[in-house]
Amino acid sequence: MKTDARAVAQPVNPPSRATVIPLQVTPKIAPRPARLRPLLQRTIPAAGGLLLLLLVWQLAALAEPAFPSPYLTWQAAQTLFADPFYSNGPNDQGIGWNVLASLQRVAIGFGLAALVGIPAGFLLGRFTFLARMGNPVIALLRPVSPLAWLPIGLLLFQRAEPAASWTIFICSIWPMIINTAEGVQRIPQDYLNVARVLQLSEWTVMRRILLPAVLPAVLTGVRLSIGIAWLVIVAAEMLTGGLGIGFWIWNEWNNLNVANILIAILIIGVVGLLLEQGLMLLVRRFSWEK
Repeated sequence: MKTDARAVAQPVNPPSRATVIPLQVTPKIAPRPARLRPLLQRTIPAAGGLLLLLLVWQLAALAEPAFPSPYLTWQAAQTLFADPFYSNGPNDQGIGWNVLASLQRVAIGFGLAALVGIPAGFLLGRFTFLARMGNPVIALLRPVSPLAWLPIGLLLFQRAEPAASWTIFICSIWPMIINTAEGVQRIPQDYLNVARVLQLSEWTVMRRILLPAVLPAVLTGVRLSIGIAWLVIVAAEMLTGGLGIGFWIWNEWNNLNVANILIAILIIGVVGLLLEQGLMLLVRRFSWEK
């Protein structure tokens, strides 16, 4: 018993202290933001395409001495855009005034085409009788060349200004009519059956059912029409004369100023791109397709 008491009374040795071993932590490199990868995938091919265009341009300038190189065109552009809104009379105005004049004609002809074409597309898509009556007319007139309508406009209006707007109107109206009519025809029949059961008026059906469902198709037709309108105005102004980017190109050709012609071509492309991209934003805004 004494032995056991002494054994119990003996103090217990305290545990030895644990040794702290520092860990070698290698800091992780922050991953590249995922947003940069799609951006690079878009910009790198686009930059390559532009460089290829400049290369072909330079080769064309080397093959033909009269054809200006990209550097000479850049120098001419600096002189041209130094004062784009000068005015030395009705036949000598800056490139800025010519672009604005062309945009004004496009706005008039395109606006009239939208006012007529979109309601006409609704009617053709809504009523079978009207569709059967209008489809042959559209199929006959739509393939006609835009410049073929210009003499008709000169005959009807006796002036070059409304004749150019008339040409834009008659050429840009067809995509609006066709896309709007097809959009109306693709509406599910169940929607119209519900409207018939509720005895809704035709105006209510148009406003509450057809318009919201057809709006993406309408905007697609509008986007196609604005591209056609911008293409047509350049050719129409070459023939009608006056203030405008088309006449300005023709006038520079008569002066054998090819560098300014190339600058005008680039301006036409940039303006057309901006118009189309702006309408594409509207299409995406009102489209429900994912």
